[in-house]
Amino acid sequence: MKKFLLFIVICVTLASCGPQIYQAPSFTQVKDNHKVVAVLPFDVAIESRKLPKGVTPEMIQDEQRNYGFGIQSDVYGYFLKEMSKGKYTVNFQDVSKTNAILTKAGITYSDLSLKSKDEICKLLGVDAVVSGKASMSKPMSDGAAIAVGLLVGAWGPTNTVNTTITIHEGNAGDLMWKYDYVASGSIGSSRQSLTNALMRNSSKKFPYKKS
Repeated sequence: MKKFLLFIVICVTLASCGPQIYQAPSFTQVKDNHKVVAVLPFDVAIESRKLPKGVTPEMIQDEQRNYGFGIQSDVYGYFLKEMSKGKYTVNFQDVSKTNAILTKAGITYSDLSLKSKDEICKLLGVDAVVSGKASMSKPMSDGAAIAVGLLVGAWGPTNTVNTTITIHEGNAGDLMWKYDYVASGSIGSSRQSLTNALMRNSSKKFPYKKS
């Protein structure tokens, strides 16, 4: 298939559920020692009941990986823009450097979930890592809807995206902050729309934001 996907385009402007936020009691003190934070590729899951003809599990895995790196880049880009305005108390490691270090260490996209966050922080030479998950689902009785979504990027109004962004500190790899966001979308948007909606909402409570 030609480039296989323009990929799942998601409009998060129609509806979203209220976010769920967790912050560790100790994070207020811990974050004062954080200087550099890395952003990891997001863990992406595309859920479907049945794949259409011509779409293989390997294709889905490839797109999950591509989407995960895409969200990583989008999130870093958002941080970079806000960092240039002096809005954060930390700096964010360039994602190209992050990914190069991971690759050199032999850590693949699928390996990331098998590594503890303190291991990753030590490898990257950072004080904490931002990571996240995105689970995309569309109820369907057959593969027709996903085939249309993959080929032309139109998933319709029943698409749901569950997204989580987290911060783990580097010493013990403990979870310090977690923000859950659920969006329902429709035809006509992009991966960047999902990331922008997530960051626009989570940034209001982002713990590294200057007061």
